[in-house]
Amino acid sequence: MPTGFPELTAVGLMTKESPLAVKKGSRQLSVGLPKEISSNEKRVVLSPEAVGLLSNNGIQVVVESGAGLHAKFSDQDFSDAGAKISYSRNEVFQADVVLKIDPPSLEEIKEMSQGACLMSALQLENQSAEFIQGLNEKKITAVAFEYLEDKVGGMPVVRAMSEIAGSTVMLIAAEYLSSVNDGKGLILGGVTGVPPTQVVIIGAGTVAEYAARTALGLGANIKVFDNHIYKLRRIKHLIGQQIYTSTLDNHGLSQALAEADVVIGALRAEKGKNKIVVSEEMVANMMHGSIIIDVAIDQGGCFETSKMTSHEEPIYKVHDVIHYCVPNIASRVARTASYSLSNIFTPILLQMVELGGAEEMIFNYRWFLRGVYNYRGSLTNALMARKFGLNHKELQLLLAARY
Repeated sequence: MPTGFPELTAVGLMTKESPLAVKKGSRQLSVGLPKEISSNEKRVVLSPEAVGLLSNNGIQVVVESGAGLHAKFSDQDFSDAGAKISYSRNEVFQADVVLKIDPPSLEEIKEMSQGACLMSALQLENQSAEFIQGLNEKKITAVAFEYLEDKVGGMPVVRAMSEIAGSTVMLIAAEYLSSVNDGKGLILGGVTGVPPTQVVIIGAGTVAEYAARTALGLGANIKVFDNHIYKLRRIKHLIGQQIYTSTLDNHGLSQALAEADVVIGALRAEKGKNKIVVSEEMVANMMHGSIIIDVAIDQGGCFETSKMTSHEEPIYKVHDVIHYCVPNIASRVARTASYSLSNIFTPILLQMVELGGAEEMIFNYRWFLRGVYNYRGSLTNALMARKFGLNHKELQLLLAARY
């Protein structure tokens, strides 16, 4: 039994009383925060501070013991904030709303309450028809982090994790360029009298923006490639200085890759899957000891030589070029990422309890509706229906039937 904890009950830690009562006329909402089972996933969706705010507004938060340990949040932190710490995984999955990072396994779906709401990443490339059928059998309403929009049409979770990934990739590159890791022995950036590191960034979205900022701040030379001219203009405007930009023509890209010390793959998937833009031949012509970081690996990647790796074994070499293809780079900085996710989902949960549940959120807010791919036992995403050969129903028609 851990020391320094308050008295244990049969199911977990005693919680403090919430200072505020549930608003009159509101139904109490319960939120389950299970521990992630993947060894690669170290984030948690809510911070203890967020749990305190939710508890003060009448939301019961049930946290599985150990859920926040990798992000350095203890059970005591959550308990002091008003959460109920549970040692029963089944109890956590019985909540009205289950908040996860990774999508649940088929076994975890079976533990969920009939008609509950699931909010997690979807990771479409890793899903199957059985996953959707499992949700349908339980009449689960499922919301995907990747598709969720905000009130101004942005994608808050994608944006937040892309900011973190973009800033982190240069730190990763610095690690594997160093002599300590048997790299090229280069500093990422430049010093007086020594030519700066050459960085190529494929893609001009949020990951590219933050990677470019970090690389430029360290003194590296950067080249940014993307097929959308408006994205190239935008990244120059956001960075606030003249940088090399180009469309994805094979000759220019091949030449830049041959001179690069670091290559970042940051192309966003279009129509559900990324397009390979760097062939194995291009990789073979790169300098030995150079590093490729494929941030888009979770959507198929943009290098022909890419294959998914893990935090335990993050790299491999092809043609003596280091490949780093870990899909959840933000998990390397789990505490920062957890706070970022918490800032997004806390207001959503507060609105949810104000309205009376997830279904009312769908009915009232189009920006929330965008994230829904399964509604009360029916698949509502046309892309997923085509991918898995399943029938789907238009969500607008299902909502219209409420009248």
